[in-house]
Amino acid sequence: MDTTAIARARRAFLGMSHSPLLGLNPIGDPDRLALEAATGAARAAVHAFAPELVVLLGPDHYNGFFNALMPPFCLGTEVRAVGDYLSPAGALNVHSELALALASHLMDSHIDIALSRRMEVDHGFAQALQVLWGDDLARTPPVLPIFLNAVAPPGIARLARCREVGQAIGRFLDTLPQRTLLIGSGGLSHEPPVPTLDHPDPAVRERITVGRHPTEAEKDAKTERVKAAGMALARGEAWMKPLNPQWDLQWMQAMASGDLAGLCRHSEASIEAQAGRSAHESKTWLVARAALPQHAGLPCPVNAYRAVPELIAGYGVMFMHTDD
Repeated sequence: MDTTAIARARRAFLGMSHSPLLGLNPIGDPDRLALEAATGAARAAVHAFAPELVVLLGPDHYNGFFNALMPPFCLGTEVRAVGDYLSPAGALNVHSELALALASHLMDSHIDIALSRRMEVDHGFAQALQVLWGDDLARTPPVLPIFLNAVAPPGIARLARCREVGQAIGRFLDTLPQRTLLIGSGGLSHEPPVPTLDHPDPAVRERITVGRHPTEAEKDAKTERVKAAGMALARGEAWMKPLNPQWDLQWMQAMASGDLAGLCRHSEASIEAQAGRSAHESKTWLVARAALPQHAGLPCPVNAYRAVPELIAGYGVMFMHTDD
């Protein structure tokens, strides 16, 4: 890895899958070692880059955003992680002044962005920061956190809109002196048991509509349900949608080549059909990558992939940077 070139770069992109089951479900040594190597390489690349600002794109899984009010995108000026599964709880180190400036820039760019002064997020944000900087979320570089709805149709942003949002963020960053890392946290192919408004139990539909903080017993029960789903997927049980490594690798190749326009010609329906309902999380990668130059040839010192059914994750890690 050319750490000198990384240190000279002004902007970098990190696409990284997350899984709430990381550290909870047992996985085989080959998968465990591959994930440790990939996340370790990403951590080393990020620390060599030494970002002065982080733009973090992440989803939520009905822990901070609910169907009573579900924006396609939301920018937070004050953000707290709830601490689900093994991810840390606590306040994120948000650069509130720059978050407001970014919101104004997006509005001036004709991109209507929701704004939260008290955002709550879950492992979809916290796990990436935890992997890179440890459990103390307050000790990361300053963060601009942007939520992307990936679970509640029809208000899931379309591919082309995600690209436009990323490009607008890139134009905002062009005005700043800070060396900036853009993180897309989520994806790739996966369909965990996240409830929808089609759920037959009215209590479940109410919970994902109005939202409330769950009891410890409810949190434990949810964890056990998701763990069981991961092991069912590993056993090949038919009720769990299988991972799609081919789709995942094609998505990562589009990130590497910069052919985001080609990626945006895919249909929205094909995402769920081929990669699962929660594969819309991969759009966090698209937004973050679109803030960098969209051409082939950007240095990509970290590019790793592993399909790990026990984690319900087509797990990808990709780090790229500008060559200036």
